[in-house]
Amino acid sequence: MSILLIFENKNVEPWEKALKEKLPNTTIEVYPNIKDKDVVDFVICWKPTKNVFKQFPNIKVIQSVGAAVDHITSTQTINNNSTITRIVDERLSNDMWEFLLAIVLSELKNTRTYLKQQAQNAWKQQDYRTINDMTISILGLGKIGGYVAEKFAQIGFKVKGWSNSKKQISKVTSYHGENEFDSFLNNSNFLINLLPLTDQTKGILNKKTFQKLPKDSFLINVGRGEHLVEDDLINSLDDSKLSGAFLDVFLNEPLPKQHPFWKHAKIQITPHVASLTNVATSIEQITENYNRFLKKEKLLNVVSLKKGY
Repeated sequence: MSILLIFENKNVEPWEKALKEKLPNTTIEVYPNIKDKDVVDFVICWKPTKNVFKQFPNIKVIQSVGAAVDHITSTQTINNNSTITRIVDERLSNDMWEFLLAIVLSELKNTRTYLKQQAQNAWKQQDYRTINDMTISILGLGKIGGYVAEKFAQIGFKVKGWSNSKKQISKVTSYHGENEFDSFLNNSNFLINLLPLTDQTKGILNKKTFQKLPKDSFLINVGRGEHLVEDDLINSLDDSKLSGAFLDVFLNEPLPKQHPFWKHAKIQITPHVASLTNVATSIEQITENYNRFLKKEKLLNVVSLKKGY
């Protein structure tokens, strides 16, 4: 029995170090340096190379080091004997909430406009908006989305959310299913995407969706790059249907140097930093799951392959 770490686009060293401290008597290896592929039964990964799991015929548990698992399900063939688990951490949820709050307040108080004015030596006061007058619409009311929705509502925003099934969240209006999607979009000042990536949600941020939003709505995508139809966003911004967009996730990461998003006046970009996994707290969950696996106990935060989350 052994644990294998497969990391792409993320530094594996702190994870390896922390894991060896927690499990000193366990064989822990880092891809591609493996002595015996047949004894690997527990894989810890982030964005594993396409079809790499085929090299390891006896994988029983696949542990994502983030909240998302689409980086696994979209690149690997998962056999029926394998279970996928993910990280669920309240710190991740709170980090996401703080990130989104900063963006929303910046828009309400015209920070983006004033930065442009500063570059032009322009002194011009702008009308600002207030929390109580704003409606925030959140796509996805899972662990993180539900937490974010509740926090926005607690400080006075009007908040509504859309998901597969109806949710009960204090002061948050819940919409669910395809039939309620259009009603959910009405009267949205901010549309925040926190959906998991599935076949049903891929491309949901498209021309049709943007057209149903009120004029001058603001888009924030912290879900996945695949949720967004990029050309539709640019066209909606150029046509002044949307007032702006804040993007933290992209179809290709790092974002290519020549991509039009870099220089678009109405688009703000961050390099997938909205909510970064904490090694210390995540290792606690991972080692707990490994010990449960050894004891044949129920694992934490198991993902439904049918749902994709």
